[in-house]
Amino acid sequence: MPSNIISFNNPLSGETSEDTTKLPFTLQDLKASIPAECFQPNVTKSLFYFFRDILIIGLLYAVAHYLDSWLFFPIFWLMQGTMFWALFVVGHDCGHQSFSKHKWLNDLIGHLSHTPILVPYHGWRISHRTHHKNTGNIDNDESWYPVSESQYKDMPLAQKIGRYYVFLLAYPVYLFKRSPNKEGSHFLPSSSLFKPSEKWDVLTSTILLIGMVGLLGFLTYQWGWMWLLKYYAVPYLVFIVWLDLVTFLHHTEPELPWYRGEDWTFLKGAISSIDRDYGLVNHIHHDIGTHVAHHIFLNIPHYNLLKATEAIKPVMGEYFHKSEEPIWKSVWNSCINCHFVPDTGSKVYYTSNNKLTKD
Repeated sequence: MPSNIISFNNPLSGETSEDTTKLPFTLQDLKASIPAECFQPNVTKSLFYFFRDILIIGLLYAVAHYLDSWLFFPIFWLMQGTMFWALFVVGHDCGHQSFSKHKWLNDLIGHLSHTPILVPYHGWRISHRTHHKNTGNIDNDESWYPVSESQYKDMPLAQKIGRYYVFLLAYPVYLFKRSPNKEGSHFLPSSSLFKPSEKWDVLTSTILLIGMVGLLGFLTYQWGWMWLLKYYAVPYLVFIVWLDLVTFLHHTEPELPWYRGEDWTFLKGAISSIDRDYGLVNHIHHDIGTHVAHHIFLNIPHYNLLKATEAIKPVMGEYFHKSEEPIWKSVWNSCINCHFVPDTGSKVYYTSNNKLTKD
């Protein structure tokens, strides 16, 4: 098979066997319940969503430039930032090689989707792969994992503010400095995030991102800081809020278990995520809130996730997590109830700092 073609015969090739899990179903049970076509990317459909997002982004820029009205700009910022987030999700499919069976096309569209919104495609792709391989594992997960009670008590005030009060602006910091108690930059091949063999992938994405920053700098020089603020900076901030909001809510919920040591398995971790309903935004951001099926079989294209989810729900039963709360309520509940996990225990749940106050 040519090196630029990806096999989809085993959606989780290389993952640890789930023979030792105590769950009442196996990975193969779940796979067998999903129609086989759900695992197959349709390159025409994938490209349609990519070009649809690009077209909407372009039209929004055209309307904002034509109207040039401060009455319209707040609407433009919200809509354009949301479309930046939708474009990120297209690149997310590329990173999972679920955009197409061709790695070269996935990497091309991934860079075209992520570079304009200042995300280093390969740097993100590799760290996100670590997240998926270790979801629900307190020690090895990569994003939005809990700190222990003792770590919470010792956490510097600035870090505590960043993690619990302004977390919706955390993503740029994460790209440069990673998550609490871990070190590494998504831009440097020398980071512990990457293998030596991944050096040129990381450098490629970093160089392209530097080029994007240079382009923004040139346009700002030509048209001024107000241009940057109106047409890029504020939509970018809206995009960051969306990214942090959705990824935070994927894995931050009082009812979701976290695991330590040998009690963790890939499947246990994968189902320790939760589906959420974003209403009208569901289709706009490519149903990324449909997250449980995605974590179990990460190469299912986004446009097949709803069908796959309906197939696995009867098999999973009570182990399938979905929240029917309004998003604002979910954010509030997770913020006030999910601060740390106990220092000991192989299966633990989030608790609140209110416990420390009462004690």
